Amino acid sequence: MNEAEITQYITDTFEGVDAVVASAETGAPEVAWGDTFFFYDPGRTLAADRRFPFATIVTKDYGEFDRASDLNREGVFRLNIGVGKQTFTTLFGHEKPEVHDFTALDRIMPHPVYGKMYWVCVLNPSAEAFEAIRPLLAEAYERATGKR
Repeated sequence: MNEAEITQYITDTFEGVDAVVASAETGAPEVAWGDTFFFYDPGRTLAADRRFPFATIVTKDYGEFDRASDLNREGVFRLNIGVGKQTFTTLFGHEKPEVHDFTALDRIMPHPVYGKMYWVCVLNPSAEAFEAIRPLLAEAYERATGKR
């Protein structure tokens, strides 16, 4: 699946989602320009400092801070999803982060930076991998709405 298809799925499936592509106009830092952030904000009324994404699509490395996925490769992007501790532990147990190749495409794995905060990720998910991701997106959305 590509970025547009994933964005379409999220905005069509989950009510009240605001998908924001970071830019100078949105007030985002330059490093984030072009990346997509998914917020639960049905009225589009939350102040920028009160919004926190439940999922993101990142298209490039963020300098020394977040470069483990080598997103600067042509056509590579990373879908990131914030899940709960129980789901994260069910998926990965207590394994060490170094057991993951964070550059691998089409594999659900802990986020290389935010895994400790129960974020998962997948680089360039296939349609098959996206099927496994759908429940994770639903959980992240429910957590954002306060229903979970």
